[in-house]
Amino acid sequence: MKAVYATGTNYDDPLSVLEVGTMPEPETKPFWSTIRVNSASVNHHDVWSLQGVGLSDEQTPMILGTDAAGVLEEDIPVRKGLKAGSEVVLYTFVGTDGAGVMPGERRSILSERYAGTMAEYTQVPSANVFAKPANLNLDEAAALGTSWLTAYSLLFASANVKPGDTVLIQGAGGGVSTAAIQLAHAAGLEVFVTSRSEDKRARVLQLGADAAFETGARLPRKADAVIESVGAATWSHSVKSVRPGGTIAICGATTGDQPGAELTRIFFQDIRVQGNTMGSREDFARLLKFVEHADLHPVIDSAYAIDDAHLAFSKIANGDVFGKIVLHI
Repeated sequence: MKAVYATGTNYDDPLSVLEVGTMPEPETKPFWSTIRVNSASVNHHDVWSLQGVGLSDEQTPMILGTDAAGVLEEDIPVRKGLKAGSEVVLYTFVGTDGAGVMPGERRSILSERYAGTMAEYTQVPSANVFAKPANLNLDEAAALGTSWLTAYSLLFASANVKPGDTVLIQGAGGGVSTAAIQLAHAAGLEVFVTSRSEDKRARVLQLGADAAFETGARLPRKADAVIESVGAATWSHSVKSVRPGGTIAICGATTGDQPGAELTRIFFQDIRVQGNTMGSREDFARLLKFVEHADLHPVIDSAYAIDDAHLAFSKIANGDVFGKIVLHI
């Protein structure tokens, strides 16, 4: 089958080890389901894998991809309504609860231990297959597994915000930040967003942000929570912008993970810092219902044919995106 995969790892030139070619189709195994992939979104995780973060040379060649939407190949007997031919989306964390693997297996995301989603066919534990929200097309649904699940968990589990709270979302344009803006607005939150780009500041207002500011700008009031995925470039601003007793929920560090900690301000103001990697299967199920009920649509920056994977990955690596990049498999 045709697939996008890492032939090795290269920290300084990750795209040099990116290949589009032929890989073996997945073999049937108990309690796993096979999906014919239609759309797979590209994430920073995929670039990090090429750099050797979470993936070693010994594990390559490895099919990349942590998100997918497609068509179920066979019935799942214990899941009502999920029959062969159903359009589905995937929860791609494996090993969180023993579903499809031995109990106690360390958690991983597809493309770390098990083959990823950027292929004509992929597999996940059957418990990880969900019906596609009826209001979304397959490209939009392919954005939900990593970015949207992460944003949902950051807001409603890690930050534990409530309707009427104020949330600051650092950085505009990426998959997590655009998802967080839409989810927070739909949930009745006051949404502040920062960006260095004037164009992106204008676009986030159209997504539901209440105000957009230059990166590092003083806010009109402190936020109850900050959604932080930028890292070193915005960390100090996040610490200064959250109210005493508030929460900084962090899921990434695209500009570096070694900022000054500002520990005095954190402990003196009782600020809680909460890490977050994606979310639970239960969170994913709730997210799908929320997206369908509120008729939310992930922002798609652009879509590429599988043969143009290098172009899609280049956009992610350069940060030249607003929303999600999708590959048509």
